[in-house]
Amino acid sequence: MTAEQRPDGTPRVVVTGFGVKSPAGGTPAEVLATVLAGKSQAVHVPELLEAGTAVSFGCPARPLDEDRYFTRPERRRLDRMTKLGVAAADDAVADAGSGPGGGLHADPARRAVYVGTAAAGLAATVALGGHEHAGTLDRVPVPAVPRIMPNAVAANVSIRHGCQGPCLTFSTGCASGATAIGEAVLAIRAGRIDAAVAGGVDAILTPFAMAAFARIGALARRDPAPHTAGRPFDAGRDGFVVGEAAAFLVLERADRAAARGARIHGEVAGYGCAADAAHLVRPRPDGAVAARCMAAALADAGLAASRVGHISAHATGTRGNDGAEARAIDRCFGGRTPPVTATKGVTGHVLGAGGALQAMVALLSAADGLVPPTANFAAPDAETALVDVVHGEPRAIAPAAPALSNSFGFGGHDATLVLAPA
Repeated sequence: MTAEQRPDGTPRVVVTGFGVKSPAGGTPAEVLATVLAGKSQAVHVPELLEAGTAVSFGCPARPLDEDRYFTRPERRRLDRMTKLGVAAADDAVADAGSGPGGGLHADPARRAVYVGTAAAGLAATVALGGHEHAGTLDRVPVPAVPRIMPNAVAANVSIRHGCQGPCLTFSTGCASGATAIGEAVLAIRAGRIDAAVAGGVDAILTPFAMAAFARIGALARRDPAPHTAGRPFDAGRDGFVVGEAAAFLVLERADRAAARGARIHGEVAGYGCAADAAHLVRPRPDGAVAARCMAAALADAGLAASRVGHISAHATGTRGNDGAEARAIDRCFGGRTPPVTATKGVTGHVLGAGGALQAMVALLSAADGLVPPTANFAAPDAETALVDVVHGEPRAIAPAAPALSNSFGFGGHDATLVLAPA
């Protein structure tokens, strides 16, 4: 066994590139600074106000410089979600360094794309579906099919970066981004590929999607003050704030990254996944399956729970989700939980992008020995008092301590990553 191998002889998988487009910023440094400041990015969205939706605020991604990433035909052809995803993936590949194949540094047949999305082409499908109701099917745009393809982001990233290995799209609800990263890690360990662009993307801040989430009572309702609406783990939480984002990591075999002298951000050391198999939109109240998922990720990393420096919680700000996750964390860590934070108070719930965005923030903040504060958290209730929620200001911890990141999606999909900063 070498320093680039795990105890079982499989290769370690390291992160050599980050790319992000989000409400908190369009670069990793911007996102980290915004999350450490602990200020919500929720605002009223003009399109939602005009449509008169029950909830008219959300966390849109920062404006994208489309000219930097896309040709004029591409700007017309691609929908918003694909643009965010492709731009973030481009940045991740560039961050990984120059060389054959850009920043992927592998035979084209051994580099892959793994994308997670909860809603895929929903926004484009709804928009284009209006032609059917209006009786204008003869005027459906030529790029309609590429816009509504669930695999559009993965396909475009693969084409741009010459990735001829697996090109896969995962949809495990709001766990999709974490699932994509975890499955890419398993493929690299198994020797099927050497490098991957992996992450998640979603962009559904549209009247239809917001009306649908409002109908099931999932959204926060503090309309006069949207920046106070998202309240992960807080006693006054009443739902989530929808955000939009894309976040991607470049993953490589550790030995290959070391051989080329790559800058290594950290390692994806562990991955666990499971299914609640209980309810379509509500987690198991006892958190038992989620706790097993966390324990599986720790076992995969060969890491004792006592060594975890902090937890990046899924924590949507809904009553059932946060209570169940708090019980799961308490169960997994035997009542001795490390500091817990939740990015969704700042960014909103970015759905399938959440696990990838959390992974990036967890690696960056843990490298500096800081746990970001949870925006809008004032006091817990009886359920969330089980965990130590960081709030008010960042908390100093031992630098480079491993972090655990949770993602739990509608459908009962659970995914946990263990992330070790360089």
